[in-house]
Amino acid sequence: MAEHVVRTEYTVRRARTSDVPKIQALIEPLVQERILLGKERVVFYEAVQEFRVAETPEGELIGCGALHVMWEDLGEVRTLAVSQKHLRAGVGGAILARLEEDALELGVTRLFCLTFEVPFFERHGFLPIGETVVDPEVYYELIRSRDEGVAEFLDLARVKPNTLGNTRMMKTIV
Repeated sequence: MAEHVVRTEYTVRRARTSDVPKIQALIEPLVQERILLGKERVVFYEAVQEFRVAETPEGELIGCGALHVMWEDLGEVRTLAVSQKHLRAGVGGAILARLEEDALELGVTRLFCLTFEVPFFERHGFLPIGETVVDPEVYYELIRSRDEGVAEFLDLARVKPNTLGNTRMMKTIV
């Protein structure tokens, strides 16, 4: 039986602090399914400038995603999520495209993600990666970060429970 896809008009824009509760509500089902890691609300407020959201003309938030800069040329796509009823309608791809534009504007040319949604990211040019993706001197600098996402990128032992079953992927953008 064919899945019904809802076609909705939406815009992708920079997130605002008023979006934080909506972002949390949007990702909560994915946290419950252990697809995304849950975060405290304060973490979303601290990172609100990294987020883009997809919003309908009626103000419904139907998708979100964040770009976190990790190094001079390296960023991570984080918390990319689309509401269940808007899956397969291009919302995730539109948010990802906006995050890629943001990355290029900042000088970031490589994007990393840690995901269960391998087919989606493969369709958008991401490829699975091994363990060594940065030079040893950059690794030495990154290991000083307190950010859990950086620890996941580096595949550090202390975050292994968070990454089980996920695929580490990378894309070079130009």
